[in-house]
Amino acid sequence: MAQPIIISQSGSYHYVQDTAGELTIYVLLFTSEEVDIEVSQMVSGCSVTIKGLCYISNKDSARVHTHVKHLASEGQSQQVVKFVLNDEAKGEFFGELYIAKDAQHIDAQQTNRNILLSRQASMRTRPQLIIYADDVKASHGATTGQLDENALFYMQQRGISKSTAQQLLLQAFVKDVLPLSLDGVSEHIQERLLSLGIGEEV
Repeated sequence: MAQPIIISQSGSYHYVQDTAGELTIYVLLFTSEEVDIEVSQMVSGCSVTIKGLCYISNKDSARVHTHVKHLASEGQSQQVVKFVLNDEAKGEFFGELYIAKDAQHIDAQQTNRNILLSRQASMRTRPQLIIYADDVKASHGATTGQLDENALFYMQQRGISKSTAQQLLLQAFVKDVLPLSLDGVSEHIQERLLSLGIGEEV
């Protein structure tokens, strides 16, 4: 499997899959950044996974736009992008999943999940499916909410402080969108992950 691609700063990133294989992209943002990702699957047998974590605070804002284009049959794509917003932070996710007329037997999922840690934080999300083929499996979804108050109460009743309980819930929320290793992640991002208690020691 090819080495995962790590994106941690603003820019437009374009990838063309012109041979069968797997592509994995991680987006890790902790300050004001704007990221646009476009992936075009040109041949059969391609797979792409996009996972993202935007953990934004103060008055910063982060935007993630993804465009996955299935232009050939027998392709797969999975997108899971999560935002954690605190203070007056703002987040935006726009995800476009395009399946061409001749791109049959596609399996594609797109998910955006968001947690607001303050009432001043705000999130805009717009997942979009554009499907012209008729033999595909495709889904999308988006949710925005707060930390589970019942879970926080339950943990505090068992002697866990509120701050620790919040940290544990956030760790569980973001775990599935973090790379298994921090290799290839800048020192700044490594330090940020570790300070939040959601990174692995390297």
